[in-house]
Parts: sequence; C-alpha cells; structure tokens
Amino acid sequence: MSDTHSTSSHGHGPFIAAIDQGTTSSRCIVFDKDGRIVSVDQKEHEQIFPKPGWVEHDAAEIWTNVQQVVDGAVQKAGITADDVRAIGITNQRETTVLWDKNTGEPVHNAIVWQDTRTDALCKELGRNVGQDRFRRETGLPLASYFAGPKIRWLLDNVEGLRERAERGEILFGTMDSWVIWNLTGGVDGGHHVTDVTNASRTMLMNLHSLEWDEKILASMDIPAAVLPEIKSSSEVYGHTAGGVLSGVPVASALGDQQAALFGQTCFAQGEAKSTYGTGTFMLMNTGHEPVNSYNGLLTTVGYRIGDQQTVYALEGSIAVTGSLVQWMRDQMGLINSAAEIETLASTVEDNGGAYFVPAFSGLFAPYWRSDARGVIAGLTRYVTKAHIARAVLEATAWQTREITDAMTKDSGVELTALKVDGGMTSNNLLMQTISDFLDAPVVRPMVAETTCLGAAYAAGLAVGFWSSTDELRANWRRAAEWTPRMDAAIRDREYKNWLKAVERTMGWLDDES
Repeated sequence: MSDTHSTSSHGHGPFIAAIDQGTTSSRCIVFDKDGRIVSVDQKEHEQIFPKPGWVEHDAAEIWTNVQQVVDGAVQKAGITADDVRAIGITNQRETTVLWDKNTGEPVHNAIVWQDTRTDALCKELGRNVGQDRFRRETGLPLASYFAGPKIRWLLDNVEGLRERAERGEILFGTMDSWVIWNLTGGVDGGHHVTDVTNASRTMLMNLHSLEWDEKILASMDIPAAVLPEIKSSSEVYGHTAGGVLSGVPVASALGDQQAALFGQTCFAQGEAKSTYGTGTFMLMNTGHEPVNSYNGLLTTVGYRIGDQQTVYALEGSIAVTGSLVQWMRDQMGLINSAAEIETLASTVEDNGGAYFVPAFSGLFAPYWRSDARGVIAGLTRYVTKAHIARAVLEATAWQTREITDAMTKDSGVELTALKVDGGMTSNNLLMQTISDFLDAPVVRPMVAETTCLGAAYAAGLAVGFWSSTDELRANWRRAAEWTPRMDAAIRDREYKNWLKAVERTMGWLDDES
C-alpha cells in the first residue's frame, strides 16, 4: 500500500494538515502546495440542548473525534508524519470549556457560542452603562455570544469551581486552546495558548495592547490564572505528542471566520468575505487600525502573522442561516435534505408575500437584540411551503444586505464584490438572490473550504512552506460568479418589507422571562 500512492497526482507532498473544530462537526483536511485538497475526514458530534436557549457540547467527545479525523485524513491521503510540515487549527469561536489541568477532564460541557444563558448576567454586567461598557477596549457589545460571561457563568454555577480556579487548577479555553493543549501533550506538558483572533472573542482582551485586560477581568470576576497565553495566528506553538502526526509542529490558530478571511486571501484593506454555514459571518479587512463600529458590527482581530503588524477586521454576524435550513428539515419536516430547499424554492417565482426572520436566539448584527424571537410575517392562505422555502433563502440574503450596508457606513468603503464560501454556497438560487439584494457580484472560489485552507495557509507560512501572502494570493481561483439582475424598484420595496418583518421580532421576550 505505502508505495502505490506515489503514482497519484499528489506525489509525496510535502503537505499541510488543517483541523477544523466546528460547531456541528470536526474535520481534518490535508492540502498540497497549490492549496488543493488531498483528503478529508469529518465527524459530527452531539448537540446538547438542556433548556430552551441553552446549547452545549461534550469537549471530551470532540477531542476524541479530532483524533479520529486526523487519523482518517492521513490514512486516506496515504501519507505519514514525515510528509506533513505543519498542522493548523481553526475552530468554532466563543465556545467555552473549562478543564482540570491535572486530569485533563472538562469540568462541565462546553457552552456553545449560540447559548443564551448569560443574557441576564450580561445585563447585570452592563450596569448603568449598558451594552457598550467594554466596547472601547474589546470592540464587542456585551452579549451572551462571547466567551467571558460564559466563563463567569461556569465559575458561579459549578460546585467548588471558583476555588479550584483561584488555586490555579483550572484552565479555560476556546476550542483552539482545548485542541492545541491536548495535541501537544495534555496533562504531559500540553501548551496552554490561544491566538489573537480567538482571544479577541472573549471580551477579555484589549484590542490595542493584545493582552488580557486586568480591569475587565476584575469587573467580570474571572481569575487570570485560568487564561491561556495569547500568541500570533501563525507561529509554532508546540509539537504534536502522539498519534499519527506525532512530532509535527502545531503552527496556526484562527477562529473559523478569520481563517476564512485568510483563506479567501483578503489581505488588503477593504476586501471582504462572507461564510455561509450554521450562521453567516461577513468580515472586512480594515488594515492595521481597529475601526470602531457605530452601526452594530464587531471590531475584531483579522489575523496576525508572527511578529508582523496585526490586521483588524469589521465583522457582521448572523446567528441563523444554514441552521434554518436544518430546522426546516429536522423540526418541520418540510424538506428531506438541505439541498432540497433550492428545488422547492425554485418551484415558485417569489415569496408569495411571506418573510421569515429567524431570530431563534435573538438578532445578531446589526441589532444585538437578545429579546427578539423568530417570526414569519405576511402569511395568507395563498402561501405554500414553497413560498416559505423561498422566504428562508431570502432571509439569508437580506441579512447579508443589512450587514453590507453597516460595513459601508462604518468603513466608508463601498463593497465592489463579495467573496463567498461555506456549505450554503452550493445553493445557486441563494447566491443569485444575494447578488440581486446586494446589487453586487458574488464570487465563489475553486476551494470552497476556505476555513480549513486559511488555517493551512497560516501554518504553512509559519514553517516556510509558503513564502509570503503574495504566493497565497496567486493560488486563489474563481469557480463561479453571480451578477445582479433584479429591478431596483422591486429590490427597494422588498427590502422595506423585510425591515418591517424584522421589527415584528423585537421585544418578544419580557425582562422577567
């Protein structure tokens, strides 16, 4: 077996491996020098819903799956550790795990980014200032989305945990930290690190100094002892200890959306990408200065390569896009597979007057209203499930439009084209609708797995596998492009209707509930 793979188009490599620890699954992709996929392995993990609005993952299950997909991808590629120059990591952001430094056991299920249990705590932390209390330092509004309040919730609600944390026995991590610590040895000398992009999603890092902010730690009542060391997104953090890739440098970490920005080679100020997955995330490179948002966007770290200057980004996040299609399939039974939504929606010309605002866990950008809940507006007897399917796709497109508008206002940069990636980009009707609603071209690259690609690129840069971002840019190839073909008057009317439907979602939850 070992000598047959050399006749394949990939030859002996060398290669870069990327681990993507995502919201619904973990996977490993092996890439060659041209940024092409050699092999993929993927495994889903359980979504745990203890109460409405609560979402958890079992971090131990995730670590087991990560090991399995690395084994699987390496085996499918027919390669060994000697062929792999580095491993990059990308991850679902904000998902929070605390574990025992001495046993390696998580002290509780990980609390997922979508989880809203810290709503009340966030209101309390806002005190008389409100959502913007830590915004100047962190670029983020006080919202249940971010990791800091999740840490505080665990410290307050797991018996004896605060004392153990203060004694230095407990480590906190977002999933990048959890994976890297385990990869590099775990209880046997695992490296407890995070990168600037993931750290910028905790609400605990100062965007300007790129260090943990002592004042905020004090305000949130979080002991500094639990926090990982903040590193760049592209450097060797340590080496894999054990498994099929033993001894390979672990050389990048990027939150999934920043990894996609990197994989889409948005290295110049004003370049933007939108990733259509469980949620949808649009990021725009704003250069070496953080741009404050006055229009409901987040200011975040885009990436930092080694000791080069940090690159910042504006981000607009939509909580529910791909997961709305899953909901149509699993909870409503209106479709049997995700791909079917396009077929069903294509049987009608328009939405039949129906608008679907999927504020299942509140509204994210640009509103940040955790009191909002989902609404289907404009229903009449005329509306069929096909119209609803169409409204589902339009919801993703309108939410993209709202974020694009906010980015233009904040940055002063007009969007010339949108680079897209993620699972939903295989839906041609959706891509055309986005182009129509934005009145701009939508472009999809050859390698749609830009999240993994970005992690691979950053890891490869760290070990000299690729020489520069210019070399990476030369790898980017267009696969498909959609251009607008919608009448402006219709677009404006439909946008007005959409915004009316959004208003209907707000204030559904009262403060008491």
